[in-house]
Amino acid sequence: MKIEQIYTGCLAQGAYYIESKGEAAIIDPLREIKPYLELLERDSATLKYIFETHFHADFVSGHVDLSKATGAPIIYGPGANPEFDAIIAEDGQEFVLGDIRIKALHTPGHTMESLCYLLYDADGKEHCLFSGDTLFLGDVGRPDLAQKAGELTVEDLAGYLYDSLMNKIMPLPDELIVYPAHGAGSACGKNMMKETSDTLGHQKETNYALRQPDKTTFIREVLEGLTPPPGYFGQNVQMNKTGYDDINSVIKKGIRGLSVAEFEALANEHNAIVLDVRKSEDFSRGFIPRSINIGLEGQFAPWVGAILVDTMTPILIVTYPGKEKETSIRLSRVGFDHQLGHLSGGIEAWIKAGKETDRVDRISSKTFIDQYNVKSIPVLDVRADNEFEAGHFHNAINLPLNEINQWSDRAGQYEEFYIHCAGGYRSMIAASILKSRGIHHFYEINGGYKAIREELSPRESV
Repeated sequence: MKIEQIYTGCLAQGAYYIESKGEAAIIDPLREIKPYLELLERDSATLKYIFETHFHADFVSGHVDLSKATGAPIIYGPGANPEFDAIIAEDGQEFVLGDIRIKALHTPGHTMESLCYLLYDADGKEHCLFSGDTLFLGDVGRPDLAQKAGELTVEDLAGYLYDSLMNKIMPLPDELIVYPAHGAGSACGKNMMKETSDTLGHQKETNYALRQPDKTTFIREVLEGLTPPPGYFGQNVQMNKTGYDDINSVIKKGIRGLSVAEFEALANEHNAIVLDVRKSEDFSRGFIPRSINIGLEGQFAPWVGAILVDTMTPILIVTYPGKEKETSIRLSRVGFDHQLGHLSGGIEAWIKAGKETDRVDRISSKTFIDQYNVKSIPVLDVRADNEFEAGHFHNAINLPLNEINQWSDRAGQYEEFYIHCAGGYRSMIAASILKSRGIHHFYEINGGYKAIREELSPRESV
C-alpha cells in the first residue's frame, strides 16, 4: 500500500494518491491532472476510483478531466447531483482497491453531500481517514457555504456537522492518521494548524471544535469569527457540479504571446483586467497603469479569487518570461478561464515601446518611522482582523484587504497615508487596486508590520 499527499501551498490544499497491487485511487484532485497521470505511469497502476469529499468551493477539481483521461469513475456522497456520470455512494459503502478497502462515511455539515473516506489496510485494520473539509487539523469545515434559502440555515448545517463529528469521527481509534483536504491559509476554516497530517487522538485533545461539551456550544463556537466567504466560491462550486473546459484549451489561451499593440487592443476591446503577477518589489518600480498586482510567490490563486471575484473576468497577464504557463495553470485552478494571453517580453517590452508606466511609492520601515515622527498621517493596516488584534502599530487603522471594495473610497478621502500588511505582499495588492481607482497619495511600507517591529525594537513598543 502506498499513500502520497500532494500538497499545494498556494491553495493550502491536499490531494491524495493511493496505490495497492497495481490499482490506484485519487482523492480531491486539482484541475491540472498531469502530476496524477505521472504517478500512475511511475507505478504502472490503473486508476480505479476518483474520490471527491464534496463539491469544492475554493478550487476547481480535476475530477472531470481525470475521468475522461483514465475512464475511472467519480465518487460523490449522498444527495450529490452532478451534471456528469458519477457513482453516488451510500453511507458505509466500501470500495476495494488492491488488497485494501475504503469506506465512505457520510458526514454532512460543511456541505450536505460531504464524505470522509476511512481506509482499511491489508490486515483489515483502520489505518487513516481522509477527512475532506469535515475535519481539519485544529478546526472543522465552515458550515456557511451550503445554505439554501428557506431550507437550511447556517445553524442547521453546524448542527449536522456536530452530529457527523460526534457519531462518525469521534468513535474511531486514536491512532488513526487524519489527512485533511486543507491546511493553514485556506478560507475553508478559521483556525487550522500548519501541519498537514496528525493522529485523531491528538485532534481529540487539541482541536477546539472536538472539545465542546454540547451541540449548542459547538454551534456557537464554530460560527464565531467566521468572515464572509470569498465571492468566487459559488462559481467554483457550480463548475465542479456541471463540468468545465479542458484545462489544456485554457492554458493554450493563457500562454498566447501578444505584442504591445495586440495587448492594448484586447485590453480595450474586452475591458480586461491587466494582472501583473511579478514580485511586489519589481511591480512597485514600474507597471502598466491600472494593472493589479497579485504575485505568484504568495497565495496567488485564493487572492485572485477574492479580489477579481467573477471567474468570467477577462484577464491579460504580465509576468516574467518563462512563467506564463505556471500563471495560466494557477488561474485555472480557481476557475479563471477567460485568459486572453500574456504580454510577450513582459514589462520590458512595454517600456521599450515607449509606453506609460506607473509606480508605487514604496518606503523602508526606517523611512516610515522617521517620517511618522515628523508627520502623523493615517496608517492603514490591511492584515486580517485576528492579525491586527495580535499586535499592531499604535495608531494604525485596520482595513482588511479582502474588504477593500468597502473601504477604498474612505482611503481616497485622506490627503496622504501609509499602507502596510505583514510583509508587503498584500499591501502591494491593495496599493495596485487603489492606484487603479485613482488614489495615489500614499506610501507603501516594504516588509510590512514585521519590518516595523524590527525597526522599533528595542527602542519602543509598536
